[in-house]
Amino acid sequence: MEIIAKERLFSFTDTGRLASRTCLSIRKDRGCRVKNYLDLATRVAKLQYKNPNYVMLFRGQPDDYRRRSRSNPNSDFSTLKPNLFRGSPTPSATKLQRRFDRLAAAENHLVVEFERARFPDLERLQRHRILRWSILQHYEVCKTPLLDVTHSLRIAASFATHEAQGEAYVFVLGVPNISGAITASAEAGLQIIRLASVCPPAAVRPHIQEGYLLGEYPDMGAYHQKQFYLHHEIDFGRRVAAKFRFDPDEFWRNIEFPLIGKDALYPNRNDRMYHIAESIAARLTDED
Repeated sequence: MEIIAKERLFSFTDTGRLASRTCLSIRKDRGCRVKNYLDLATRVAKLQYKNPNYVMLFRGQPDDYRRRSRSNPNSDFSTLKPNLFRGSPTPSATKLQRRFDRLAAAENHLVVEFERARFPDLERLQRHRILRWSILQHYEVCKTPLLDVTHSLRIAASFATHEAQGEAYVFVLGVPNISGAITASAEAGLQIIRLASVCPPAAVRPHIQEGYLLGEYPDMGAYHQKQFYLHHEIDFGRRVAAKFRFDPDEFWRNIEFPLIGKDALYPNRNDRMYHIAESIAARLTDED
């Protein structure tokens, strides 16, 4: 995928100043420290106003996962890779092949379950691989080449908080204008999937979470296609427009903006798709 704003965009420095910056400089920094949710929301509003050519999506994480620079071993920066490509050291060819094989098996099971459950849009699911990946990714059935994000800043911050041991992080990713269920940008080398438009109503979780997924365009359907990409080219850190960090204990003290609880983010009990996803995962062989 292409790097966001190859030259410069407006973003926040570690000291909280709004300035013209490069994506790489943002990834190298520790992130702009915010005091509470209102502080974060205000800064994101400024970010969106100063960068009108991008739609801002959010990813909450309990840590800032970083990798070493190839050109400078003493330098590191944030990485946002899809879980299929994650690993330290970089996953071997054999491991990646097993992951792709497991994904293909999960896709086949999903189509069968859709037909059995008589969900709408079975034909669309059969035709479009990216839709199958979207459901499998969001319900954590297996690793895919997609990255979870959300359109809700509060949901992203809540996700980051629940798993954090110290500071939590919210990454802001700039993407092209979103239109329809799936937006494909050949120029950016990016696909944006709006989960509420591709998941059946019986799948409660993506609607609650205002979930989106990001993927390569064209999509990378098998390991042999991966060989045409360098590892740094399939890192969604290349779309980072801002990085924020916060102390979860202080961040949610304002009762007007409460933390969203885990049970609300993962409404599994009444989510029919969740139970189907669990049954598919149980049928898959171990990837390693």
